[in-house]
Amino acid sequence: MSVVACPGCAAGPPAAAAAAGRLAAPVAPTHHLVLPRIHCAGCIRTVETTLTTVPGIRAARVNLTRRRAAITADPGADPGPWIRALAAAGVEAHEASEPGARLSGDLLPHLGVAGFAMMNVMLLSVAVWSGAADSTRDLLHWVSAAIALPATAFAAQPFFRNAWGALRVARLNMDVPISLAILLACGMSLFEVAFGGAHAWFDAALALTFFLLLGRVLDQRLRQAAKSAADDLAALEPSRVDRIEPAGRVSRPVAEIAIGDRLWLAAGGRVPVDATLLDGPVQIDRSFLTGESDPVTRHPGADLHAGEICLTGPITLRATAVGEDTTLRRISQLVATAEGARGRFRSLADRAAGIYTPMVHIVSALAFTGWLVATGDVRMALNVAIATLIITCPCALGLAVPAVAVAATSRLYRAGLLVKSDTALERLAGVGTVVFDKTGTLSQRTLLVPERASDAQRRVLRALADASSHPLCRRLAASLADTAPVALHGVCETAGQGVRAVWNGQPVSLGRDGPGAPDTVFVCGTRRFVLRSVETLLPDAAQAVAALHGMGLKTCMLTGDTAANAAEIAQSLGIGRVWAGVGPAQKVDLVTELRAGGETVLMVGDGLNDTAALAAAEASIAPGAALDASRNAADIVIVSGQLTKIAPAIAIARRARRRILQNFAIAASYNAIAIPVAVLGFATPLAAAIAMSTSSITVVMNALRGMRQ
Repeated sequence: MSVVACPGCAAGPPAAAAAAGRLAAPVAPTHHLVLPRIHCAGCIRTVETTLTTVPGIRAARVNLTRRRAAITADPGADPGPWIRALAAAGVEAHEASEPGARLSGDLLPHLGVAGFAMMNVMLLSVAVWSGAADSTRDLLHWVSAAIALPATAFAAQPFFRNAWGALRVARLNMDVPISLAILLACGMSLFEVAFGGAHAWFDAALALTFFLLLGRVLDQRLRQAAKSAADDLAALEPSRVDRIEPAGRVSRPVAEIAIGDRLWLAAGGRVPVDATLLDGPVQIDRSFLTGESDPVTRHPGADLHAGEICLTGPITLRATAVGEDTTLRRISQLVATAEGARGRFRSLADRAAGIYTPMVHIVSALAFTGWLVATGDVRMALNVAIATLIITCPCALGLAVPAVAVAATSRLYRAGLLVKSDTALERLAGVGTVVFDKTGTLSQRTLLVPERASDAQRRVLRALADASSHPLCRRLAASLADTAPVALHGVCETAGQGVRAVWNGQPVSLGRDGPGAPDTVFVCGTRRFVLRSVETLLPDAAQAVAALHGMGLKTCMLTGDTAANAAEIAQSLGIGRVWAGVGPAQKVDLVTELRAGGETVLMVGDGLNDTAALAAAEASIAPGAALDASRNAADIVIVSGQLTKIAPAIAIARRARRRILQNFAIAASYNAIAIPVAVLGFATPLAAAIAMSTSSITVVMNALRGMRQ
C-alpha cells in the first residue's frame, strides 16, 4: 500500500492558501444562455462554433445535460447579438436570468394528443383492413383525415420546429427526415383520399410521431434531475456582511466589499470573502476545504477563506480577496468547468445518429429517383420514397437508449439509488477504478463513553447528546441507545462550545472547555470526563470495498486527513493507493491524472471538498447524507446511505449497456431487412408503419426484459 501526503498541505494554513491559488486557472463565465431545443452532439458543435465566431466572446462551453451554454466574454458584453447569431444558425436561445434557471419541457401534451389520435385512427383502419370498400372506405378515410391532420399538426410541432431551424441555415439533423416522413405520409394520404384511392397512411404518420415523442419524453425525464453543484457552492456565499466604518458597523452587500475593508462576523457566521483574522483565537469549521469535521483553532494573522464557518466569536477580519478571486468562487468555477466537460459526453445514441441521419436522406432520395426514372410514375416513386422514409425512421434508434435508461434507473430507484444524469449509466458501466473520500464516506469520528461513568452519569450524557444536532453527538447518542435519558432543564447549545444544562440543581455540559480547547469534555456536577474520539469504519464500508474488489475493480482513497490516519483506514479495507493531505484542487488534479493514465474513474464522496472531484470523474456517487453541493455534483445519490449499493449499481449499469448495444443490433438488423424491401417497392407506407412500430415495441420489450433480471 502506498500513502502519498501532499507536502504543501502538511504545513497548515499556508498550504490551504497555496491550494486555493491553484484554483485560479478557470475563467469565470460571465453569461449563461438557455438552449431548450438542443438534443445531440451536432447541436453542441453548432452552438460552440457559432458563438466562438462572435466578436467579444472568449470561450463558450455547452452542457447538453442542462441545455445551457456558459460564455466567457468581454466585460459589459451584450448577449443580444449572441442570441441573434444562434437564431441565424437555427438554434433557439434565451438569456438565463440566473445560473440555475432552466426551461421546462412541453412534450407531454404532444405525446398525449399523438397517442389518443393514433388509437382512434387505427380503429378506423381496422375496418378498412377488414374489407370495407367504396363509399364506406372513403368515409372512414375522411374521418381518419379529420382526426389525424389536426392532431399531427399539433403533436409533431417539436420535430417541425427543429427541422425548420436546421433547414433554414442549410444543415441537417435527425428531425429533418422525421418531419419529411410525417408530412409526406399525411400529404400523400390526403391526395389518395381526395381521388378515391384504396390506401391512406394517416395511422403511419401518427404512429411515427407517437413513438418518436415517447423517446424524447423518456430522454427528458432523465434530464430533469440534473442540477448544478456550482450553483449550490455559490449559495454558500453570504449576501451581506457587517463592514466596520467610521460611523460603526454597517451591513453591506458582499459585492460592495473591497480588499482592505475591515469586517465584523458573529459566531456561527460564514466567512464572506478571503480575509486575514485580526483578533482571536477563533475556532473555524474548515470542512469546506478539507472535508474534516473537527474544528481548528486560528490565531490573529491567520488566513481565513470564503465559505469557512466561524464557530466562536465575534471576530474582525481584513478582506484580502473578493469577488471572483475568493476561494469559494474559484472552487465554484472549478466545479462548473468539470460539469461542462462531462455535459459534452456523447452518448451512444448521438454517435449512431451522426451516421444514421444522412443515410436516411440518401436512401430515400435514391429510391425516389430510381423509381421515377424506371417507371416515369411520380405517384409510385413518392409512395416508395415515403415507405422508405417511414421504415427507416429512427424510432427504434431513438428509443434504444432512453427505454433502457428509464428501466435501469427505475430499478436502481427501487434499490435506493437516485440517478441524476442522462448519461450516467453509460459512464458508470465503463469504470475500472473507484476513488473514495475517507471521512464521512468510509469512516466516521465517534466519541467513546467514559468507562468510569456511573449509570446516572451515562443517562445525563445521553440526554446532553440528544439535545445537540452535531454529528458527533448523534453518534454518541446512538452508542447509548440502551440508556434512558434523564430530564434536563435550561438546555442551551452554543456553536463551537457544546451543550449546557441543569440536572438535579447541578450544572452539566458536553463540549469544549473553552475557545481553542482540543478535547471534548463531559461535566456532571463536580465530575469531569474527557471523551476520547476514535475514527471507525462505517458499518458496511468493508463489505462494499470487498464487493468492488470481487468485480475486478481497483480502489483508491483521496483525503484531506493525515497520512497516518489515512493509511490505517486504507489498510483495514485493503485499499492499495492513498493520497493524504489533499485539498479540493489536488483531488481534481489526481482524478484527472488517473483518467489521463487510461483509468476510468468513479468518485465516491460526500463533502464540499469532494464536489469538484465528483464533477471531474468519469462517473460519481454521493451518499444520501452528503451535502447538497456534493449530491448535485454526483451522477447517482445513494438514498438509503448504504455503500454496499455501489457494486450492484455498477452491475446494473453494465447490464444496461449490454441491453443498449442489443437494441442497436435489433435496430440495425431491422433496417438491413426493411430498407431493401421498401426500396424495391414491396412495402406500402402502411406496411412500413407496421414494421416501424414493431421494431420500436421490440426495443422497449428488450429494455424491460433486461432490467427485470
